[in-house]
Amino acid sequence: MFEYITGITIGSLAAYISLDLDANWYLGIIAISVWAFVSLGIEFLQMKSKKMRDFIDSKGTVLIKDGKVLEDNLKKERLSTDDLMEQLRKKTVFKVADVEFAVMEPSGDINVLLTRENQPLTPKHLGIKVSPEQEPQAVIMDGKIMDEPLATLGLSREWLNTELEKLGAAIENVFLGQVDSYGQLYVDLYDDQIKVPLPQKKAVLFSTLKKCEADLMLFGLTTRNKKAKNMYEHCAKQMEEIISELKPVLHR
Repeated sequence: MFEYITGITIGSLAAYISLDLDANWYLGIIAISVWAFVSLGIEFLQMKSKKMRDFIDSKGTVLIKDGKVLEDNLKKERLSTDDLMEQLRKKTVFKVADVEFAVMEPSGDINVLLTRENQPLTPKHLGIKVSPEQEPQAVIMDGKIMDEPLATLGLSREWLNTELEKLGAAIENVFLGQVDSYGQLYVDLYDDQIKVPLPQKKAVLFSTLKKCEADLMLFGLTTRNKKAKNMYEHCAKQMEEIISELKPVLHR
């Protein structure tokens, strides 16, 4: 709020200096300078002191707790029930009972924490480890190859041309081409009517691994050699563990 008031004040002073030719312009400059220094000083104090931050910006106000609307806090912030429901819908929340905690920040934004049973399921909840995702690199823009991102990924123009041939796309027809951290190329063509097949490398690799696992299990069932049987079963078990670890990556 203070920044908003400061901005309006400095803008008004600047307009006054610019439009009122009879006024002493240096007085306006002094006024703007004073406001600027006061604003910077207050921002510095806010960074150094929590009490100052709470005094100027105030604290967040809890609006919902354990699925219950706190009517007194709602009145304090001058929010109606319709206003609250509108803000919740912006967070894709339609039932107050689904909200564990909702707080109105000093900026006016409302942040919502859903109850545990209504929170989206993540790999962490399932105990699955996933590798970090790196930023995709744009290797084609406006039909032109970007050599620097290609070099960053350790790829060449020859590789890019080969991948485009697999997709049946020409460079001059590509509006945007991106390569993810797994080396898969995704393209967006100028002609939106043309459908480009999605890369199938991961799916093919996953299918191949599953086939290897099935073959090992089959060999273990059909052989009469006990030593070979144990070896096949052991290898099948290892393959199952490998597939389990790679599954989150291959199914992205």
